[in-house]
Amino acid sequence: MSADNYTQTVNYLYEQLPMFTRIGSAAVKKDLTNTLKFCEVLGEPQNKFKSIHIAGTNGKGSVSHMLASIFQESGYRTGLYTSPHLVDFRERIRIDGVPVSKEWVVDFVGQYKEQIESIEPSFFEITVAMAFAAFAEQEVDIAIIETGMGGRLDSTNVVTPLLSVITNIGYDHMDFLGNSLAEIAGEKAGIIKQGVPVVIGEQHPETERVFFEIAVQKQSVMYHADAMWDMVRTGSNTQYQTFKAIHRGRHEMHTVHTDLLGDYQSSNLKTVFTAREVLVSSGMADLPLDKTINALNKVKKQTGLRGRWDILQEEPVVIADVAHNANGLSGVLKQWSNIQADRKHIVIGTVKDKDVKKALELFPKDNIYYFCNANIPRALPASQLQKLAEEYELKGEMFINVADAVRAAKEALGNNDALLITGSVFVTGEAIEYLNVNNGLLFPTSLEEHI
Repeated sequence: MSADNYTQTVNYLYEQLPMFTRIGSAAVKKDLTNTLKFCEVLGEPQNKFKSIHIAGTNGKGSVSHMLASIFQESGYRTGLYTSPHLVDFRERIRIDGVPVSKEWVVDFVGQYKEQIESIEPSFFEITVAMAFAAFAEQEVDIAIIETGMGGRLDSTNVVTPLLSVITNIGYDHMDFLGNSLAEIAGEKAGIIKQGVPVVIGEQHPETERVFFEIAVQKQSVMYHADAMWDMVRTGSNTQYQTFKAIHRGRHEMHTVHTDLLGDYQSSNLKTVFTAREVLVSSGMADLPLDKTINALNKVKKQTGLRGRWDILQEEPVVIADVAHNANGLSGVLKQWSNIQADRKHIVIGTVKDKDVKKALELFPKDNIYYFCNANIPRALPASQLQKLAEEYELKGEMFINVADAVRAAKEALGNNDALLITGSVFVTGEAIEYLNVNNGLLFPTSLEEHI
């Protein structure tokens, strides 16, 4: 198979199917009909493997990859579905950390092109069904399934998992999910299934009642990560950070090293430890504690996770983070404020449907900015972003693409300066691709040996 065949196939998916990441709300379907229709064509693959279903405003990608690493380390053949991708479409569908092959993508689309054009699924609907087909075909022991947006009407919500996980609730995608935290929580809680336990990563007064009522209706036992585990950070460097994981009930304490470096990972670790405990105590999975701790030490290596406080270069320091809403950016910018540097530079881009003003008010005024836009129609033009930023006294140059912005920022870096690239998954992905710093992590092992 030539590379051109794969490129043509992916372009077909991008260009022929409504795609939220490119065009926004016009791509969103209001029900699960198309997903169910296409899964029926595929032989109901979603019913042929066990799964864990993960929703949340922020953190669901990190939690998904951590759990996948733990299952892999514990000897399970593990499927992982996440979105969006940073560099290559195949990042969305992995088995034991390895993306599906280019041949598999080409063959799948070719085999089902007629049904695709008949059912007219969105880009997200077809990629979800593709993932389910791959996991069923490869007979995975477990699949970790990350929602795209919301939960109740998300295309992934056709699985009946062993466990549901909701990481946290913040303001994002309000045009679809609601304008209050309670409304957003109601949509996320749509992944809670009858009799299936649910882990809530972070408690909040506005969402607590929503989760409680839905869990009662579904006869689902609810576990709060904040009530079960404490995480106390005891050290960090450019490769790892170390925590003491303390069980609140049993007063056990374990040392945990993780290669995920964001301060915000402490909350995600609580969620992961709670999910593991529920699975183990209920007999749904055998995840030894020593293997769990070992897996957290190499999440990036085992699953290919990138873009979460991702140190792309150490001297001078260059960091990329996919944070793209006020809730996520607040944590990133707090950590950024602790970086010591002569001058700080920020490459920033965003999309049209975010609350850009709420995000911009979080950024430091004394940094040097490089405003840009990703190569998607949904991107907020850099000129508009620059104009909005001026209202918050954020000053810098404007660039029509990410590569030019990153190039200019790197050329301006002094030896003791620091650069942060953030504001959008798509900006982060294009920056990683431009800088060519995959380091084998996006594709951690041989690809073509797999499906």
